Amino acid sequence: MTITRGERRERTLVDQAAAGDPSAWRELYRRHHGRLVVWLASRPTGDAAVAAEDIAADAWLTAARSISDFHGDDDDFAGWLFGVARRVGLNVHRRGQRRQTTPTDEVPEQAPAPGPEPASADLDWALSVLRHLPDREREVLTCMEVLGLDTAGTSQALGISSTAVRVARHRGLRKLRAAPAVVRPA
Repeated sequence: MTITRGERRERTLVDQAAAGDPSAWRELYRRHHGRLVVWLASRPTGDAAVAAEDIAADAWLTAARSISDFHGDDDDFAGWLFGVARRVGLNVHRRGQRRQTTPTDEVPEQAPAPGPEPASADLDWALSVLRHLPDREREVLTCMEVLGLDTAGTSQALGISSTAVRVARHRGLRKLRAAPAVVRPA
């Protein structure tokens, strides 16, 4: 197998982060944080007082503490990071089940900002369509189709086999194709 220049650069970036280089961490954060928050927001937390951003922050801290245990390239890093975030989210979910919380400071309703960004509207539409699928199929399609993870990264992020990822993706896409026509907002 030949390693391309881009792959070598990715390994170097992860290695630099493991060595404590702040600029490498900033670059990894820039590449993965947005997708991580979107993915976490699509998953139930079990605790209404905990936002996806909070879980993502805990996941980044956990990743920083355990980066020395990680070996791989940037694609592997994404799957590993999502797996860390999944485990942090499961811990939050368990805590939320033990003590049901509700936010105490309700934010007063404000006038909406002028129109959502097109990408944000597309993302909201995609997530609303995916909500009708069973959990595993929804999570796999969110990882692969919305966030752009590959089969191996999705497998690692969700803690399931690559075969289970491919089967869930196939079933989810088949269900979406068979569903009544879903109209995309203009």
